[in-house]
Amino acid sequence: MSTQTTVLPSESGAAPATTPAVVFDRVSFAFDDHQVLRDVSFTVPTGSMCILFGASGVGKSVILKLLLGLLHPDSGAIYVNGERVDQMSETNMMKVRSNMGMSFQETALFDSLTVAENVGYRLYEESDTPLDEVRARVAEVLGFIGLAEYIDRMPSELSGGQRRRVAIARAICARPKLLLFDDPTTGLDPITAVTVNDEIVKLRDLEHVTSILVTHQIRDAHYVSSHQAVRTGDAVDIRETPGVEHARFLVLHDERIYFEGSLQALLTSDDPYLKEFLFMTLPPW
Repeated sequence: MSTQTTVLPSESGAAPATTPAVVFDRVSFAFDDHQVLRDVSFTVPTGSMCILFGASGVGKSVILKLLLGLLHPDSGAIYVNGERVDQMSETNMMKVRSNMGMSFQETALFDSLTVAENVGYRLYEESDTPLDEVRARVAEVLGFIGLAEYIDRMPSELSGGQRRRVAIARAICARPKLLLFDDPTTGLDPITAVTVNDEIVKLRDLEHVTSILVTHQIRDAHYVSSHQAVRTGDAVDIRETPGVEHARFLVLHDERIYFEGSLQALLTSDDPYLKEFLFMTLPPW
């Protein structure tokens, strides 16, 4: 399918103004004899959104773990905000992770901590920010996702959708430059999924963070790509934008990036595999 030229940082090591947020340059990875990725290359420009599709087990979550330095590629190079991370020490990787936020598929909230303690965990544990300032930041992000009144609740007192939104709040609390979402709407009913999708849209359009959204939910990806958050006074409207897309799509298949392009190009592709992958999932819903 499509190919893309990878833009790498300058030889001097300085990150130019146009440095992409993420670069995978011919990355390969295997679990023992099981090849997962082979010569995978793609670029995510700063401030943009990339939606990563693929069947279960093709390596979507592996890509996120490689970005986080939890796994290391067998070959190739990975850059995050202009820094090469695939050969980085754990100490230096911790600094890179400080500018990254991760929303896990299962939320991974600490059940013994309050919502406030969960959301502010990184600031409480990894920074010298005064406690009152952390509390103020936690209140700010909970207000952003519409859960300000739940600040002192326990995770067990929240619904599934509220737990997902708290996980997003935790991911953004330390103001990361890059957000990673791993199937954030899996297992949610369609109405609750929309509330989570709205938060992702707001982060992209109002906070201008770079984001990679891993999902196999075509409907949710379509929604995120075709809607925009607009601030009007103190209110935020989520509006559909017919004919305008707000995300780039990648489909992972056969150990490589099989498709890269717009949602419209994906939905109208005549490629046999893509047609099979999208069968019975196309709009209207």
